[in-house]
Amino acid sequence: MNSFLQKIDHINIVVKDLEKVTQFFVSLGFELQDQSRLKGDWISETVGLDNVDAEYVRLTLPGDSMSLELIRFNHPPINEIEYPDKANTQGYRHLAFQVGNIEKTVAFLRDKGIEPFSPIQEFTKTGKKLVYFRGPEGILLELAQY
Repeated sequence: MNSFLQKIDHINIVVKDLEKVTQFFVSLGFELQDQSRLKGDWISETVGLDNVDAEYVRLTLPGDSMSLELIRFNHPPINEIEYPDKANTQGYRHLAFQVGNIEKTVAFLRDKGIEPFSPIQEFTKTGKKLVYFRGPEGILLELAQY
C-alpha cells in the first residue's frame, strides 16, 4: 500500500482564551515553541475566510515532534457549536495523552480543581487504564496508561 502521509504534524484547537488554555497545557508539561499573529491575504486564502486576524501558539511535549497549536480568532469571530464538550458530538472529540502514572496525574489535576468524569477505568482486554476529563473551554482530554 502506498502512503503519501508520513506522520501527524500537529493538532489545532480554536480557543476563546488563548492565555488560559496555553497555561493549562504548559502546566501539564508542554513547552512553548512558537507564537505569532496571523493576519493578511496568505492566511485568509489558506483557511478560506475573509480578513483573518488571529493569534496562535505552538506547544510540544519534550521529545515529541508532534505539536499542539492553539489559535484564537479575533476576526472573523469564533463559530461556536452548541455542545462542543459532549463525547458524541460530530468532529474532533478529544486529545489522549499517554502517562507513566495515571493516579499521580489525576491527583495533580484534582489539585488544580479539575475532576475526571469517573474513577480510573481499566480496559480488561489490554490492561490499559484510562480516564476522561474536561480541560479549559470544554476541551475533552483522556489520560491513558499502558
